[in-house]
Amino acid sequence: MQRKRILIIDDEENLAYIIKVYLENTGLYEVGVETDPFEAVSDAISYRPDLILLDIMMPGKDGFQVLKALKGNNKTASIPVVMLSALQDDRSKMKAVERYCEGYVEKQAVHEKLQAKIEEILKRR
Repeated sequence: MQRKRILIIDDEENLAYIIKVYLENTGLYEVGVETDPFEAVSDAISYRPDLILLDIMMPGKDGFQVLKALKGNNKTASIPVVMLSALQDDRSKMKAVERYCEGYVEKQAVHEKLQAKIEEILKRR
């Protein structure tokens, strides 16, 4: 079975690598990490992930801006995006959904919910 490719876009490098190791240890995923939101689209084009995990709060360019750029690019528009954020408010969740993200996982519950959300989305494709 071929492993699915996931790209994590998150400026919190330590957390991104913890998630990377967690997902790779399942044996189901190959995971790349991009910590610079300004490089997110070009990295997604070159890495060609099956799914993107995208942080919302990043310096200089937030996750909603990155999501808009990803969905506005022909090479990345069809890649499902799960917002991964410390924000727990309904407004942030609705804003993410309105911008065509596939899901929203709170960082506090990352290990319990993340893999289930990823598998749910990838099975639909």
